[in-house]
Amino acid sequence: MGRLALVTGGTRGIGRAISTSLKSAGYRVVANYGGNDEAAHAFTAETGIPSVKWDIGDFAATDAAIKAIIAEHGPIDIVINNAGITRDATLHKMSPEMWNDVIRTNLTSCFNTSRLVIDAMRERGFGRIVNIGSINGQAGQYGQSNYAAAKSGIHGFTKALAQEGAARGVTVNAIAPGYVDTDMVRSVPQPVLEKIIAKIPAGRLGRANDIARAVLFLIADDADFITGSTISVNGGQHMY
Repeated sequence: MGRLALVTGGTRGIGRAISTSLKSAGYRVVANYGGNDEAAHAFTAETGIPSVKWDIGDFAATDAAIKAIIAEHGPIDIVINNAGITRDATLHKMSPEMWNDVIRTNLTSCFNTSRLVIDAMRERGFGRIVNIGSINGQAGQYGQSNYAAAKSGIHGFTKALAQEGAARGVTVNAIAPGYVDTDMVRSVPQPVLEKIIAKIPAGRLGRANDIARAVLFLIADDADFITGSTISVNGGQHMY
């Protein structure tokens, strides 16, 4: 029986590609989602991957959901912290709610899931945690002080937790995607999107499967000497 992976924000966009790629590679997968019931139900019907709805930024809700997943499917060996939202505005127009919502969903969620699986991973001597950061957590982005702060925080969280888990067989790594062809990026006005693509040496937006391939590399059983790393998958747009 394949190892069990939990993918947060796992039913759409990059998360969907990660979930389906893991299943194709022989892993068992459970996908978390936060709000779009129609998309999640269609995802599960199409892929056979269970989708479970809860607020990933809420510790108590995450605790209850993870306990239910373990009871039904067994121990969680792999966590992909992918859930993320944007609430863009320049800082002088950003409300506290816009700030808090992004920090809570994008960064606090990484604490919630990791905290709730780390003890069992350490006890079993195996665990893989992959946190999805962003090029904008490395380089910053106008109008995204909340998002950039959350994603930059993910990169620091990754390095710190990697040091704690290494001796117990738990690796913790991050992936920093560049601009990937998802609904979030497609919502950018076309003239702005064209300027973004012009700055990418590879000459195109990323594909969700580009990120999924990096995840598969990091979660392999024999990837145990790679921890605390951030892999940039951005077509050369930002070399960090």
